[in-house]
Amino acid sequence: MLPLVALVGRPNVGKSTLFNALTRTRDALVHDEPGVTRDRHYGVCKLLEGRPFALVDTGGLSGDEAGLAGLTAQQARAGVDEADVVVFVVDGREGPSGLDQNIIGWLRKAAKPLLLAVNKTDGIDAQAALAEFARFGIAAPLAVSSAHQRGLPELLEAIEKHLPTEATAEVLVDPDRLRVAIVGRPNVGKSTLVNRLLGEERVIASEVPGTTRDSIRVDLERDGRKYQLIDTAGIRRRGRVEEAIEKFSVIKTLQAIDAAQVVLLLLDAGEGVTEQDATVLGHVLDSGRAFVVAINKWDGLTTYQREQCEAMLSRKLVFAQWAERVHVSAKHGSGLRELFKAIHRAQDSAMRKFSTSEVNKAIEIAVESFPPPAVRGHAAKMRYAHPGGENPPTFIVHGTRLKSLPDSYIRYLENFFRKRFKLVGTPVRFEFREGENPYEGKKNTLTPRQQRSRQRMVRIAKKRDD
Repeated sequence: MLPLVALVGRPNVGKSTLFNALTRTRDALVHDEPGVTRDRHYGVCKLLEGRPFALVDTGGLSGDEAGLAGLTAQQARAGVDEADVVVFVVDGREGPSGLDQNIIGWLRKAAKPLLLAVNKTDGIDAQAALAEFARFGIAAPLAVSSAHQRGLPELLEAIEKHLPTEATAEVLVDPDRLRVAIVGRPNVGKSTLVNRLLGEERVIASEVPGTTRDSIRVDLERDGRKYQLIDTAGIRRRGRVEEAIEKFSVIKTLQAIDAAQVVLLLLDAGEGVTEQDATVLGHVLDSGRAFVVAINKWDGLTTYQREQCEAMLSRKLVFAQWAERVHVSAKHGSGLRELFKAIHRAQDSAMRKFSTSEVNKAIEIAVESFPPPAVRGHAAKMRYAHPGGENPPTFIVHGTRLKSLPDSYIRYLENFFRKRFKLVGTPVRFEFREGENPYEGKKNTLTPRQQRSRQRMVRIAKKRDD
């Protein structure tokens, strides 16, 4: 297991920027607004040759134990408890504060190797900034600038000295983990579902909409299978997104959808399919990912309310009837086994491989059962087809006049293939390619004999007209 280094400090001192600089990624959400990071965010730093280590970015400690600030502090304390080395990040421009003094007192009680990183020292006297923090009594404080990546070699050298020698240096990258992105509008229970699946308070779950701002990846092993769950921020309609930080959160969610293999769309059973849910579903369909619809808070409905909810879902999700719907309760844990079965069925359908012969046979039967309609007196002809990829299953059809196929006929082909190959939970795409006309642009030059024959036919035709 990789050794773990925790970044801790008060809000807006540059912990997330330092996290991105050390991991050489842009995984952590960065903004000038204090308190952007709330949950623990993990990554891997590979800058030390032969000694990679895991890195955890924690939320800023504000000294408040109530509300979201208190939940953020709990996440930060959990990150420190599991860490092998703690890096206390402070703001070199603002200097030490009473809150920094309180945090350093708490970190000393944790009895973990402690490093002091004085951030934002670019453009100021670094030695003077370090001298201001000498009162903390931490030996060899380090001046860094995470925004400009200055002082990182010295910080890495100090971290390496405190890394446990018995920890493995192998970076565990498991390609067999099924990546599942949990998406939906704000306050439908995404974080609650993640915590229920993990059996711990891994991410902050609150009744306040928009609690989750970043995309948090956590590993899960269930019934002998490995997963990577991606808890995402709630997506609202574009017109409702006003704050810049919320725009960045939406971008992170869209990136999580693209990185996932299966998308879990979470709906609120009490509210049905709202306009915001339709917006989220539109993003999922555009990505082409397999997905499952989970209706949360199902246990709180009466029999009549459940019937009304099912009728609404059937009406509003008519364009995605191929997606399985599962009723769950993130709070009480009901329906989770059926949920994972649906996730695996969607994944298996999305990654299924087809042979050219069975695709050709399916196209032949589909055309015989319902021929393409004639457009301007001519109908499209499909000569042959072959598979073009998976996730989602893609089929390439060759023929003539394929551009004249109406959308209704393409939907017929998609539904026919889903029924024939028993595909559930995944989109089906077709690519139509027309062969080039070998005689296009070439002029048919008549021989002298053909010209005489043509002139003779013209004279005969004129005599008949007379």
